[in-house]
Amino acid sequence: MIKNLFTIMIVALGCGLLNAQPVKNMPDSLEAGSQYFAYPVPERGVPTLSAAPKGYVPFHIEHYGRHGSRWLIRQSSYDIPVQQLEIAEKHGKLTPRGKEVLEQLRKISSESKTRLGELTPLGHRQHRGIANRMYHNFPTVFAPGTHVDAKSTMVIRCILSMANEIMELQTLNPELIVTMDASATTQPILNNSDLDKGSQKAAAKAEYLLEAVDTLPYDKTYFLDKLFTDRDFVANYINTADLFTNMCEVALNTQSHDDQPSFYDLFTPELLTRRWQEVNADWFVSVGNSAVSDGRVPFNQRFLLENILTSADTAMTSPKLSANLRFGHESVVLPLTVFMEIDHYGDEINDLGNLSDIWRSYEVFPMACNIQLIFYRPELNKVSKPEQILVKALLNEREVKLPVKPAQGNYYRWTDLRDYYQKKLDSFSTRFTE
Repeated sequence: MIKNLFTIMIVALGCGLLNAQPVKNMPDSLEAGSQYFAYPVPERGVPTLSAAPKGYVPFHIEHYGRHGSRWLIRQSSYDIPVQQLEIAEKHGKLTPRGKEVLEQLRKISSESKTRLGELTPLGHRQHRGIANRMYHNFPTVFAPGTHVDAKSTMVIRCILSMANEIMELQTLNPELIVTMDASATTQPILNNSDLDKGSQKAAAKAEYLLEAVDTLPYDKTYFLDKLFTDRDFVANYINTADLFTNMCEVALNTQSHDDQPSFYDLFTPELLTRRWQEVNADWFVSVGNSAVSDGRVPFNQRFLLENILTSADTAMTSPKLSANLRFGHESVVLPLTVFMEIDHYGDEINDLGNLSDIWRSYEVFPMACNIQLIFYRPELNKVSKPEQILVKALLNEREVKLPVKPAQGNYYRWTDLRDYYQKKLDSFSTRFTE
């Protein structure tokens, strides 16, 4: 039965990637960067938030955010294109554009050697902007004396992202009470990457599907002709798969930098879309809600969600204002979004033929992506009963739907939402067995 399901899914996904039908609302060249997509706010418009229900004011925030724009993580991503183009250079087989690209890549590769994975200046600005808008969107939360507790994974780009948001908040209000931490004690909650045995099995099933998908061909002729003068030479001497994959990484991540040249002219929009479909499918099959992985992998964020629930409950017992800010990675934000069933991202999808029209990971996890839960209580109550508390969710600062009936608009009763999530957390031991 499982084997038959895999066969059906491979065929369906393969048909989708081969793109017999055009992709609806084809991603633009920046969105095609998937996890390299630079944070789209405010460049694409600052979202307008709905007014709080009458008589309610925000008093607490629970947050998880990804680090900002960064350099690529692997040195090979920069070095392989240089090495491949240098082979052609030695034989006089580069086009004028190929020669120009090689010189540009040599400079970028040299600069990258001490910067792998590090936050770029844009990444710093993204987090200052997010903190600034958070402050002005919810000024009553960030009043003098508010306790802002910030925690980060031990990765430097995450720590610096946290530091930028905190510095911006303290610039806006020096009277905030701030605590920060980044240590091994935060890792199991903020970046739980150690899959349990059941999730390892589910991930292995997903990998089986992806191996089949990744062998599907697509036409790289345009890309190669932009760089090389001799197709026969390319066929005999150039590792086109390695060159294309790593050149895509460099090209798509140039949007993380202020001063890197563009390489988008090496790709047609259709070629970028085809590459994006492949990466998009990879992310979905890895962490999405699908039978191929038993819908299990997102449950690895149960520790983080449980921490959010507990932290929020604690905040409600105090008359003080507060915010809990957490900083980590896209590999957490995406499955957490699935696990929390934000908008349609928790829906089970098994017909993968039109996946790219309904699942677009760049909408969830651009650089500096974030989930904010904003808690509201009656304005005259310093301490409210849990059933009086309302919560609104923001994904990348845009209001989103949650999986329970709203009390009003995009506002939900905390008790309804908490009970729903707690039941889901409690279901893990009975739903999944080793």
